[in-house]
Amino acid sequence: MTVSKFNVLPATLIVAATLGLAACDKSQENRTAGQKVDATVAKVEQKSEQASTEIKKDMDSAGKAVGKAMDATTNKVKDAAITTSINAELARNASLSVLKINVDTDSGKVSLRGTAPNTAAREQATQLAQRVDGVVSVDNQLQVTAN
Repeated sequence: MTVSKFNVLPATLIVAATLGLAACDKSQENRTAGQKVDATVAKVEQKSEQASTEIKKDMDSAGKAVGKAMDATTNKVKDAAITTSINAELARNASLSVLKINVDTDSGKVSLRGTAPNTAAREQATQLAQRVDGVVSVDNQLQVTAN
């Protein structure tokens, strides 16, 4: 049996490629223990930095969300205080205390709803509400009813 050059050539190329790839892997294996430790430490430090950056971003986002929630709660408390103050002032006023006036406050904007016996009482309710601390505006929707 004769072996031709053409049959040996593909086998030689396969063996050469395999040896070349094996040599690539051996360059990684030829590192010293210290080099391997250094490479591992470098990877751990890189991953730690990435994790730290992600945690900081998440904490910033959480902090902003908490801040918004606290602002909303603070506004609700302020609005409740304004509403309570206006209701107290209405109750102290002899001509307005007998009226059923609904007071709503949203971000310092007060709405008055209900009925008033005359225009003077309606205007008096507006003025009373405007004097309360924290009131930004008054929307007087009181309906004047003739007795």
